[in-house]
Amino acid sequence: MRTVLVVLFDDVQSLDVTGPVEVFAGAKTGRGGSYRIRTASLDGAPVRTSSGLTLVPDHALADAPTPHTLLVPGGRGTRHPNPRLTDWLRAHGPRAERLVSVCTGAFVLAAAGLLDGRRATTHWAYCDKLARDHSAVHVDPDPIYVRDGQVSTSAGVTSGIDLALALVEEDLGREMALTVARHLVVFLRRPGGQAQFSAQLAAQTAQREPLREVQQWITEHPDHDLSVESLAARASLSPRHFARAFQAETGMTPGRYVERVRLEHARRLLEDTADGIEEISRACGYGTPEAMRRAFVKTLGSAPAEYRRRFRPAPVH
Repeated sequence: MRTVLVVLFDDVQSLDVTGPVEVFAGAKTGRGGSYRIRTASLDGAPVRTSSGLTLVPDHALADAPTPHTLLVPGGRGTRHPNPRLTDWLRAHGPRAERLVSVCTGAFVLAAAGLLDGRRATTHWAYCDKLARDHSAVHVDPDPIYVRDGQVSTSAGVTSGIDLALALVEEDLGREMALTVARHLVVFLRRPGGQAQFSAQLAAQTAQREPLREVQQWITEHPDHDLSVESLAARASLSPRHFARAFQAETGMTPGRYVERVRLEHARRLLEDTADGIEEISRACGYGTPEAMRRAFVKTLGSAPAEYRRRFRPAPVH
């Protein structure tokens, strides 16, 4: 039985704790659970979460067992982590077989030096700060979680559930992870490489209705002619006026928005279908597999076929 130790502190985000805990608690083989879940605070005292809930730990950190998986959640309490906590993590973190952070828990691992030289992520709103504050950490703001050796870091709150499911799948197999996901009514596997937010969320919603309609049209028709001239005609604006207005109201150029929508659509098709690369490239408006390959390599650092091998879930037999 693998022990999972969750570190607690005041102003912790409650879902960062309970989300992964429910995943691990739901992984049961035979008559009992497959994970022994323990919680610990610095002195064993109850902590108050950022939402006002009180959590009562099992142990003081000094008395906690050496875990298989050591999990550090996020929340407001990570903004200025207690030096005693970072000292404890620096000393005991390397003893765990796996180190995991959820959301801004990455800041606590980084403060303890446990992310130095590693690739990591955190909530998209704090990625720039993590990179500024800890220059030895290779921060990737895009994925919902990143696994680098024994250390795994995840993005915003619900991504802790995605990462926990991936760990269960690694430990106990896909069928067990699927059983837990069904029980929790969540997707079994949002790939770690999936973006933290979609193109539609990354861009602001335009204020003017014609521009909003164009945004929706792009999303629904990635295989159409999405040149500035064509989109401007749809909005009944001149190309120059359309390009200026679109960037002013959405925060990105029409070309950049189209690139993101097409890439996002291609990623979904690679993850969720068995369609061929050539078919997907046409469906997403790239025209040729080579054009799609260039877009993938530029943005994701891997070709479409490699992306599919890494992130498409294994078939269920």
